[in-house]
Amino acid sequence: MKSKFSKTWIASVQPRKQRKYRANAPLHLKSKFLSVNLNKELRQKYGTRNIRVRKGDTVRVIRGDHKTLEGKVADINLKKALVYVDGIEHSKREGAKKRIPLQPSNLQIVDLDMSDSKRKQKLDLNKK
Repeated sequence: MKSKFSKTWIASVQPRKQRKYRANAPLHLKSKFLSVNLNKELRQKYGTRNIRVRKGDTVRVIRGDHKTLEGKVADINLKKALVYVDGIEHSKREGAKKRIPLQPSNLQIVDLDMSDSKRKQKLDLNKK
């Protein structure tokens, strides 16, 4: 694999090349790494399996130490492809709270924030 990012790269089974692809991807492709699956009701309603998570969406953690916890998305780190959820944090020694970053693959969207007209339009096109 070349040192620069290549859109025509054919997927490799080598983990080091997969990590390199994700790390060197431009932001418009890293946005696609933030896709989160929808719960069954939203899948039926909008006719799509997953959608890019946004600030304000309500998500449920389905894997890891914080499994079954729900909360609103507080922040998204696009460069590292991480999601921060309100209420999922740990306390530091001095008493301060620190939010815990979560992988989008370990989340499920429970409620969508439909304040964005582009998102609303896209989901209306997918409706059955």
